Amino acid sequence: MPILEVDGISLYYSVKGNGIPIVFIHPPVLTSINFRYQVDELSLHFKVITFDIRGHGRSQYSKKTISYSLIVEDIRHLLNHLEIKKAFICGYSTGGSIVLEFLLTTPNNALGGIVISGISEVRDRNLKKRISLGIKLAKARAISILAWSISWSNSNTKELFLKMFTEARKGNAKNIEQYYSYSLNYDSTQYLGNIHLPVLLVYGDEDKSFYNYANILHKKLPYNELKFIEHVKHQIPTKAAIKLNELIKQFVKYP
Repeated sequence: MPILEVDGISLYYSVKGNGIPIVFIHPPVLTSINFRYQVDELSLHFKVITFDIRGHGRSQYSKKTISYSLIVEDIRHLLNHLEIKKAFICGYSTGGSIVLEFLLTTPNNALGGIVISGISEVRDRNLKKRISLGIKLAKARAISILAWSISWSNSNTKELFLKMFTEARKGNAKNIEQYYSYSLNYDSTQYLGNIHLPVLLVYGDEDKSFYNYANILHKKLPYNELKFIEHVKHQIPTKAAIKLNELIKQFVKYP
């Protein structure tokens, strides 16, 4: 099991394939298993890198408070460890916000970004409620409930659900709470114009509540492509993997 030691803790990661590197970032509770279909397909063309954020899955609990800047720094350490100077950074849901933070603060290590069902800030009441519920359940240490619910909504087979749930329930309640809390208050919208690398934006056409977030990013990012995938809501990496993977292949080869 590949492990990177950072700040005295162990971070789990995996690398598969060769070629242009792509790093994938998962949202709270979920783990790198969420990108199983991207690893399987895209590794035939690229070097696919996944990792479990501190306090998630197989990565150890972090005494340092989880923040986007800390996660960005861990990705930078991972790239250095793998002797990779630059990579495409891809994030799903709140992982997409970390992509934006990476492009804003560490552009010299990036070739571009891929934001899947992502946001630059939390604006609407429903999303605030959902994240706040995650915070409450994490505070109550109800990780199994969170893991079951989120794994179920993101899986498309029983086998994948069991794998996602098994890994997700290993998460540390305090670190998960911190990840949720930081996501709730993060806001990079006013700085998006400072990102001068190409960004692919991918959303589900049935994820209506995220249309506004897609439009914000499309309007404010200087160099971006906005794509909607038909007949899917938020959970694109698992429920629209074939179409997502094709979009990523086209973008990475021709940014």
